[in-house]
Amino acid sequence: MDPIWEIDSHMPEFNRLSKDISTDVLIIGGGLAGILTAYMLHKKGIDYVLVEKDRICRGVTGHTTAKITYQHGLIYSKILKSYGTQTAQMYLRANMAAFDMFKELCKNIDCDYEIKDNYVYSLSDRKKLLEEISALEKIGYHAALCKKLPLPMDTAGAVRFSDQAQFDPLKFVSCISGGLNIYENTFVREMIKNTAVTDYGKITAKRVVVTTHFPFITKHGSYFLKLYQHRSYVIALENAQDVNGMYVDEQKTGLSFRNYGGLLLLGGSGHRTGKQTGAWSTLRNFAKQKYPNSKEKYFWAAQDCMSLDGIPYIGRYSKKTHNLYVASGFNKWGMTSSMTAAMILSDMLLHGHSEYEDAFDPSRSILKPQLFINGYEAVTNILTFSKKRCPHMGCALKWNSAERSWDCPCHGSRFDEKGHVIDNPANGDLKNKESAR
Repeated sequence: MDPIWEIDSHMPEFNRLSKDISTDVLIIGGGLAGILTAYMLHKKGIDYVLVEKDRICRGVTGHTTAKITYQHGLIYSKILKSYGTQTAQMYLRANMAAFDMFKELCKNIDCDYEIKDNYVYSLSDRKKLLEEISALEKIGYHAALCKKLPLPMDTAGAVRFSDQAQFDPLKFVSCISGGLNIYENTFVREMIKNTAVTDYGKITAKRVVVTTHFPFITKHGSYFLKLYQHRSYVIALENAQDVNGMYVDEQKTGLSFRNYGGLLLLGGSGHRTGKQTGAWSTLRNFAKQKYPNSKEKYFWAAQDCMSLDGIPYIGRYSKKTHNLYVASGFNKWGMTSSMTAAMILSDMLLHGHSEYEDAFDPSRSILKPQLFINGYEAVTNILTFSKKRCPHMGCALKWNSAERSWDCPCHGSRFDEKGHVIDNPANGDLKNKESAR
């Protein structure tokens, strides 16, 4: 169940922290957002340290389908309705700047970077597509409405952004991370004021950046209400179809398509973590019907943090934490959002502000419909009887038979059969881990 990117990756290795140290900026979390933030601080000569509990980019980043685009579903009509023209334009400019940064960096990196058009399609709702086109026109961007797509099912059309990109994320990271000040296998168990406590040393920092996918510090920011996690699945098919582009359904539960190295990456079958699903069987059944001569070569799963309004949380962890920063809630668009986060955070750390920070402010209003769904899931699962409970906030865990793991429907923590933590925000193993299954 290894992602295609990990098959031939040659990632640099870093030592584990073995003593107490101090630094100006501590970055907790070695996914793409953390690595890019470290890279930008390194280039500016800022004193920093990045720590990762396992190996860098072997979590969420390594399980992506690796699309670089500033077309994040039908996001612009939603932002325009909720926040107005200025915020929608700011979101677009920030992600276009992130795209341009990737384009510039990838000129000198062998990471299978390819320019491809990106399509967000709808199976049946053409009105949504027209609303997105209209919203984009209002904020000064022209996108094309496509009526026919080279996909093996009928659609109502798609909104196309030309000249977007795809790449191999681990080849990219292996090039930019060499020489960075990183400690791997260094699990931050807790924060005591401005000191991070690990198993083999403490790190005292003037400023802290949390890029741990789901923010693990619960006493600030209310991320346990503002985020939930969404799980989705990918199969890589040989002898399937060259779709010559990147395609994604506007529905979170729909299918995505893109090619890599002669393979078709077919993704989808998404659901809230902790809920029952067909997992890969749904994709395999689709492939059997639509690509009967194909052969499955790889399969894997991905997990994404979803914000309340479709906009990531990037900036100060909360209004009261001036030296604590966060990047999370990338809503399945982790590649471009990671670069956007790194640009915003590095500007805030270097200059005290970013021209894009207002659009991504983690302290913006949380009065959104998804808030009440998150609250309902939390209350329901906290009150559910179960011997297996998540150490994060005590929710009842659900057995995931497809992946043989214990999953939390509240906030998305996951544990293997023996009770060892796989995905955060849980910051430790199950207490009864030896008899977890």
